[in-house]
Amino acid sequence: MEFSLIDTTVQSFDGDCVVIFTNLDTTVNDNNVQQLIDLNNFESKPGSTLLLNLVGGFKAKQLVVVGIGKAPNTAKNYIKALTAASSVLNTIKSKSVMIEAVEINDFDEQWSHRVAARVLQNANYGIQQVGVDEKVEIIENIAIQSSQDNTHELLQGQAIANGMSLTRHLGDLPSNICTPTYLAQTAQDLADEFNLACEVLEEADMAALGMGSLLSVSKGSIEPPKLISLSYRGNGDAKPIVLVGKGVTFDSGGISLKPGAGMDEMKYDMCGAASVLGAMRAIAQIQPKINLTIVVPAVENMPAHNASKPGDVVTSMSGQTIEILNTDAEGRLILCDALTYVEKFNPEVVIDTATLTGAVIVALGKHHCGLMANDQELADDILTAGKTSLDTAWQLPLDDEYDELLKSNFADMGNIGGREAGTVTAACFLSRYTKDYRWAHLDIAGTAWVSGAKKGATGRPVPLLTQYVLDQIN
Repeated sequence: MEFSLIDTTVQSFDGDCVVIFTNLDTTVNDNNVQQLIDLNNFESKPGSTLLLNLVGGFKAKQLVVVGIGKAPNTAKNYIKALTAASSVLNTIKSKSVMIEAVEINDFDEQWSHRVAARVLQNANYGIQQVGVDEKVEIIENIAIQSSQDNTHELLQGQAIANGMSLTRHLGDLPSNICTPTYLAQTAQDLADEFNLACEVLEEADMAALGMGSLLSVSKGSIEPPKLISLSYRGNGDAKPIVLVGKGVTFDSGGISLKPGAGMDEMKYDMCGAASVLGAMRAIAQIQPKINLTIVVPAVENMPAHNASKPGDVVTSMSGQTIEILNTDAEGRLILCDALTYVEKFNPEVVIDTATLTGAVIVALGKHHCGLMANDQELADDILTAGKTSLDTAWQLPLDDEYDELLKSNFADMGNIGGREAGTVTAACFLSRYTKDYRWAHLDIAGTAWVSGAKKGATGRPVPLLTQYVLDQIN
């Protein structure tokens, strides 16, 4: 799919189809189109569509009228409209398309170009079934109406969509394919494609570093663990932003076995890893003047005769001891060693992303990522990036009172804090390993995938992470 900007009227576009936006409070600029809208009693609700053929005065044979809600046009409704338009365009098999310019409240034209490219390309993503050839894109060319030359914004939008596509593909793959070894190979493939620095630590390397917490999770599986790091350098010796992604490629719960219903979805427990790989792919394609490193602790959590048991005590790389009260709270056990390991990179900031707790879904549903941080300025920057990218986060507290719930009689801490405030106590656990740098935690358990008949990975929070990184460029 190729994107371009075009300075012409929608009537003169000589392609397959034109997309026109309409809201509830104003009429469209073309009388012929407005008459057809009225004739069809079309209501301009966000995402509603009307297909028109052979409209007088238009060179394109087909028009898609898309509702965008009440004026002023909002960003959320714009995304709904673009997604709905993409569905119609694929149904009618349009190859060359023009998108009408539209003003979005609180955002400039550059933003609309970037988001249009991202949303339209991401909407064309299709789940690739195992053994089936990759889906062929129907739409070949999309021209967006504009009087400005903002081609770089289109390229950014495409890069973010490509990162989301990688993240979604990894999340959708079955766990017998997407193993820790597969994630390591994916990182190496990105390194080869974009000239990045890649390092993969094996089990013996991690043991030598004292990563007893991480290795306590992987030891019940025949799949060897990996600790993956991938670095992009666009700004000399400047301190890097470091993104850490939880990579549990299948989470059975271990000895604290999960219920069987819905356990197939636990292949998505590596969406944190997939999201930082996707963000790295986007940044590597954009090539900004900034340094970025991602770190992925990758394991499989399985029950076995040698698996960790509730009540076991392990020693993390930091030297702190942990009483494993529940082997299904394993994400924090691999992240804590990764968060200690990242100190070697002398990071400017560290952000971890993880499908960490079901409690965040109870608290925030599927709309916002849960955000906790030990630095308010960092938290504010992430919240701003979320609003700009429409991949939003919501800040939760990280008070000392919650940390008290992690007390253990037999170790420095337990790996769970009880039923209360599960998302916050999980972050409190991680915060014990991040005292020496600015750190934020994104719990993406509610946003990284969709359950039910349309189950699949969403590609979040790649837009948020990428926007945050781009916002840090001086």
